Amino acid sequence: MTTAVYELPTTLAPEVTATSLDRPSFLMCPPFSHDVGVANNIWMTEYAEGTRRLDKSRSYAQFLDLYNFMAAQALVYLLPAPANCGLQDQVFVANLAFIPSHVEHRETAIISNFTSPPRKGEAQFGRSFFESMGYRVVQSPYRFEGEAELKHLHGNVYIGGYGERSDRAAYEWMSSEFGMKIIPVEERNAHLYHLDCSIFPLSNEETIVATSLFTPEEIREIEKVTGIIDVTEDQAYFGICNSVRVRNLVLNASHLHDLSPGHEHYAGERD
Repeated sequence: MTTAVYELPTTLAPEVTATSLDRPSFLMCPPFSHDVGVANNIWMTEYAEGTRRLDKSRSYAQFLDLYNFMAAQALVYLLPAPANCGLQDQVFVANLAFIPSHVEHRETAIISNFTSPPRKGEAQFGRSFFESMGYRVVQSPYRFEGEAELKHLHGNVYIGGYGERSDRAAYEWMSSEFGMKIIPVEERNAHLYHLDCSIFPLSNEETIVATSLFTPEEIREIEKVTGIIDVTEDQAYFGICNSVRVRNLVLNASHLHDLSPGHEHYAGERD
């Protein structure tokens, strides 16, 4: 009787991360823990007492529709979110982390530093996930809410939003640590409190910007590194910048298909 012995190779292949592959990759999170128990933004506080409810069935259906579309276009990973974890907003994974695109092999994940009470526990799940995927994980020492606040334009050039959820100091730290050129812009509108509400990089050359939300000085700095496609503040309210680019496709969260032509929001959504 003989026993087979497996010998480890003397040289190991370099680690490959999802974002080092030559195709788009995304992280999504099933809405198992999604809830609206805590009013975590100004939109939620505007609901009358007792009227803020979550339609779980619709939430799952919307997630599956989105997942099916994304998985047909790109590599999609799912972040575990147990139903009893108490993280009502973890489904919104754009806030969880940021992976600098210019860093070699894109192997670094910058985990967010949440100060909003319902979101503080998300970083633990994010760190474990990215470490298991082979990323070098670091956490911002300052308030920071991930890809929703920091947009890559090209090369090592980024735009970073600061205000209610993120500190400008976070971008100064990233610039020093990772060689990033970050244009900081202040988010002054309480309803548009993340950068993905007002800025959307459409391509390497052009960026959609709701210019009325920023100072002339901030716009001049942006114009130095990208062409600007101007949109109105109203269009920003309707979510034109809350989009995802998958190569030459742009996926937008418009709910036009839910509205009748006579609805008060129909014209805005169509626009």
